[in-house]
Amino acid sequence: MENKKKKGSGYFFAGLATGVFAILMLAAFIYLGVSVQRYVEALQNNSENGQLAQESSQELIDSELTSKLAALETIIEKYYYQDDISKEDLETGIYRGLLDAVGDPYTVYYTPEEIEELYQQTEGIYYGIGAYVALDETTNRTKIVSPIPGTPAEEAGLRSDDILYEVDGVDTYDMDINNVVALIKGEEGTTVSLTIYREGEPDFLYIDVERRKVEAPTVEFEMLEDGMAYIQITEFDEVTVDQFAEALAEARASEMQGLIIDVRANPGGSLDAVVSICQMLLPKGKIVYTEDKYGQVNEYNCDGKREFDQPLVLLIDGNSASASEILAGAIQDYEIGTLVGTTTFGKGIVQQVVNLRDGSAVKITVSSYFTPNGRNIHGTGIEPDVEVIFDGERYYSEEAFDNQLDKAKEILRELIEKNK
Repeated sequence: MENKKKKGSGYFFAGLATGVFAILMLAAFIYLGVSVQRYVEALQNNSENGQLAQESSQELIDSELTSKLAALETIIEKYYYQDDISKEDLETGIYRGLLDAVGDPYTVYYTPEEIEELYQQTEGIYYGIGAYVALDETTNRTKIVSPIPGTPAEEAGLRSDDILYEVDGVDTYDMDINNVVALIKGEEGTTVSLTIYREGEPDFLYIDVERRKVEAPTVEFEMLEDGMAYIQITEFDEVTVDQFAEALAEARASEMQGLIIDVRANPGGSLDAVVSICQMLLPKGKIVYTEDKYGQVNEYNCDGKREFDQPLVLLIDGNSASASEILAGAIQDYEIGTLVGTTTFGKGIVQQVVNLRDGSAVKITVSSYFTPNGRNIHGTGIEPDVEVIFDGERYYSEEAFDNQLDKAKEILRELIEKNK
């Protein structure tokens, strides 16, 4: 097992992520060639409080704002030295800019094409290089969370935590992750050129990767030695629940005596998916609860009928985020397993996607989530019970030794022995 590299994950396609859904209350905006009233009505239809949407829109869209937008459009048309700026580009820029002003990297605007791609991602099929990506908040660029085994990204030698400095010569600094993904994706058989910053390398790496159709598996199962089962969850998508249930059933049929669940490099995904998986593991009680800015609380619970009653170890790291942290927090709070690895990412907020009438959409952060014991881990993450720093040098050498997995196996053996 030590000689087999394990894949990491992510969603998030950037995210893409991902998304995790809660209740939305938002008002929006539109000008430059599109009727303001049409969009106000559209957002009212998508809001649980139409009056709130109307009042907020009236605050945002007043005569001074529309006059200024018209003046700016005129200035661009009259003075900008190139003629390749379309009215659609300007409109999209306005929408993106309004949401960027919130200052939340998870609150973004999607064009109709981008939201369609996002939905395809959650179904687990897309055209690209086969790598999960996420936002690197230190550099404000997109990073590789992990390449998917058997894909062009893995074949090209991309690694977890590689920073995408440029994509086809385009600087990714401060670029929305969905725009970076759009640059990476393309027609099957074409090539994308990546400029990579990798810690420890003296200079940038320049890597060309072929685009292919990618079917991203979200669960990997393997029986290890001494009755230990291993299930890796790379992200929480619609298909993940059934895949996890099948893996767990296969582990039990193989006379599993203990289980390692690996959510390292898993950036999260669907709240419903992780709740369903938690319901296969936890005792009766809360799984997670969310709270919005109005104090409205929404609880997700487990009936305890399928509580996992064997030794359990959960592998986590700094790229385990969002839905992965919901699973980790619940296991730790109920003390039904041992967390091994390093402190998780610390994304304790929930996003809602709302579709607009023209086919575009907005993803916006709407609430915070809390573990069963009431912990809000946003910005701090979940600390492991047993800290093990990942040894990348050994992992990426010919030895291909995963020291975190090795420690998880050591701990699980001890737990199995005590359970006899």
